[in-house]
This record gives sequence, structure tokens and C-alpha cells, in this order.
Amino acid sequence: MGIKKIIIPLCCMLISGVLKAQFLMDMVDTTTNTGKGLLSIYKNFDGFRISGYVQPQFQLAQEKGTSSFEGGNFAAEVSNRFMLRRSRVRIDYVHFGQGKKPGVQVVFQFDANERGFTVRDVWGRITENQWQLFSFTTGIFARPFGYEVNLSSSERESPERGRMSQLLMKSERDIGAMLSFDVRKETHPLKKIKFDLGFFNGQGIAVKSDFDNHKDLVARLSLKPVSLSSKIILSASASTLQGGLLNNTPYVFTTLMQNGEWKQAIDSGTQNKGSYSPRKYYGADVQLKFKNKKGFTQLRAEMLQGTQSGTAISSLTPEELQSGTNGFYQRRFRGGYFYFIQNLGSVKHQLVLKYDFYDPNTRVSGKEIGWPGAGFTQADIKYSTLGFGYNYYFSENVKLMLYYASVKNESSSLPGFTRDVSDNVLTTRLQFKF
Repeated sequence: MGIKKIIIPLCCMLISGVLKAQFLMDMVDTTTNTGKGLLSIYKNFDGFRISGYVQPQFQLAQEKGTSSFEGGNFAAEVSNRFMLRRSRVRIDYVHFGQGKKPGVQVVFQFDANERGFTVRDVWGRITENQWQLFSFTTGIFARPFGYEVNLSSSERESPERGRMSQLLMKSERDIGAMLSFDVRKETHPLKKIKFDLGFFNGQGIAVKSDFDNHKDLVARLSLKPVSLSSKIILSASASTLQGGLLNNTPYVFTTLMQNGEWKQAIDSGTQNKGSYSPRKYYGADVQLKFKNKKGFTQLRAEMLQGTQSGTAISSLTPEELQSGTNGFYQRRFRGGYFYFIQNLGSVKHQLVLKYDFYDPNTRVSGKEIGWPGAGFTQADIKYSTLGFGYNYYFSENVKLMLYYASVKNESSSLPGFTRDVSDNVLTTRLQFKF
């Protein structure tokens, strides 16, 4: 049976449900900040909610064939393009349990554009109502790590997540299960605290199935927005990911000091095969929001460091096991981002300044990368991006975004990367939301 034969009747049935009931608030929206919109039970009835957004955009790059994290690489003969960056429909079903009976939420989210049709979210959640403290989620959903990973692309003030987030948490989502502690009683002493603990396959949703027995443990402890005064709101969190990838060969590569120089050292011991190369992340984030006469000033920061196992040419989480003489490359990394967001005269006008950086291998830098025999590649080069943006909110349904990303790579000894590459990108986007 084709996709159309399934989707069209389902959408008709859901629209009928919407006509019979009001829109409901989300219990927890894992495509946005995981601490936002948490189980706002204000009606005791079942209901459907259909929402979504479309992001058509035009981009201009410095050169043809630019490699970019601003929506993907440009084709070899292309330096400007129209594209549908995202075109998503989300369907929620909510059943509110009465008394001590549990409540249920089921979510489907799809993305359809010129590049294909993909599933973004398919998950169900059980929420207990006896203590109003716990919920259990399973399926495909966003991993509870950090702030930017869980901030919806429809709400984010910049077109894309930072390079660090895209490499370490590609597609943001994974298949797994999560237990959440989240107080829903206003008088509870821990009402401002949220804790998520999940186990996931580890490779994200780009692979067809899990390829090893190792699971990622992901945890996040959050402080929900707290009013420090009548004009200042604070929120923050700390996160960790503890995972790994099966070594399918005896070969493991690590950055070690040898004869006074850093090198990608190879360990080919037979004991390596069957062991695991680590993926261990540690992060913290903080958000400050200042209210003023004409809107808000917002400051955000997130820092992340740890060990990532990638391949020789990329620090992206691998989507398959290595074979032959290949093996995983274990690198210590550090990254982060900083936002300054300012309303200009009214909440309709918004200035955005963003700086993000990602150093995939903190043990080497500059001309050390590319030395003959050292074994370093473009996967070891540090990047930083300074973004300038302006957003205009026509209404809560339509937003105009103008954003220029100035990308800088450190100069190395590698051919093609001995100086800064011309890979800046200008994005003009209209977002339609319903």
C-alpha cells in the first residue's frame, strides 16, 4: 500500500477530530525545548492536534560547490539555490486519564520536501496521574541533551543548529525509551526541576537498524524558567551522553604524543576487536531573558566537551561499522555557542548575533594538522561561525529571516586548508506556521 493511500485517509480522520474539539496544549513537545509546554492539562477530554510549518528559502554562497552546515552542501556547479529547508506536519493525539488513571500522548511528525519524505517523530508517552511526577516515552524522539538540540527549528532564531550539534547529534533524534521526572503540582517543592533519563540505539535515525549491542545513556537535569525579578528569567541544564561503538576490526586510532609530536597513533592489538570506542559527552547550558519596554533581550550559552569516535575524514557519528584496515578515530573535542537576541522597537523586529565553534581534536591545531606522517585530516580542523541575523514576525504564523553566516576554519598544512576557505552563506527564509 502506497504512502498516499495511508496518509490521505489518516489526515481526513484527524481533521474531523479537530473540528469536534479545541486545540490542546502539548504535554511535552520533544521537537522544542524539552522543558517547555509540559503536560498542561486543562481539559478532561480526548483530542487531536495538527500543526506544522514550511520553510522555503533562497541561499547565496561565496563559491560554487560550497561545503556547508547551513542546510547542506551546494552542488558542484551551484552557488545559489531555492530550497524547501523543512516542510513538516505533526499530528498529536492526547487522552487525559481521569483520577489516578494514566494519560497517553501519541505523536507522528513527517518532513516532505524536494529531497524526499522522512519520518521525524513517532513516539508514545504514558503519564501517571497518581503522584503527577513521572512519564515514560518510547519511539523515535529527540534525545534529552542540551538546549539547542531540543529547540524546534520553527522557534530557533537562526536558520540552523551549530556545527557541533549537527555533527554530534545528527537529526537530533534516535530510537529509544526515556523516563522523566517532572512535577505537575504547583505546590511541590521540586516543581522547577526536571530530570530525563533515556537509553537509545546511538546511531540516530539515519540508519535502518542498530548495528551493535551498545546503547547510549543520555541524561539531562534541567532548571525550568525561574523569575529572578520582575524583569529577569533564568533557566539552565546539565547533560551527559555515555555511549560507544563496536570495534569491528583490531584497528583503533588515537591522538598521542610520539617523539615530541602529536600523531594519530594506531593500535592494532587483537584485544581491540569486540571492544568499544567511546562516545562520551558532557555539557551545560544557560539562558537569561531580560524584559524591557520594547520586548526582550536574551542571552544564551552552551558548552560541550568529551570524546567522540568518528572516522579518518569526519567526526560525524558513524552510521556503520568499520571493516578491513579501517577503524574508529577517538578524538577529544570541545564546542559551544553564544546567542545575543534583541528586540528592536517592538517584538516584531529581532536582531540576532550568534557565535559557535567546534574543535574536533583539542590536542592538535594549526600547522600541526597536515604534517607528513602525522595522520591528521580535515576532520581535525577547528571551525568557528559568526552569524548576523534579522527576524521580522508578520504574525504568529509568518516569519521572515535574513541571516549571514561567516565561517572560519583554522589554517593548517593540509592542501586546500592552508588558509580560510570561502564558505560563507547568506540565507533568506520565509516561515509559514500553523
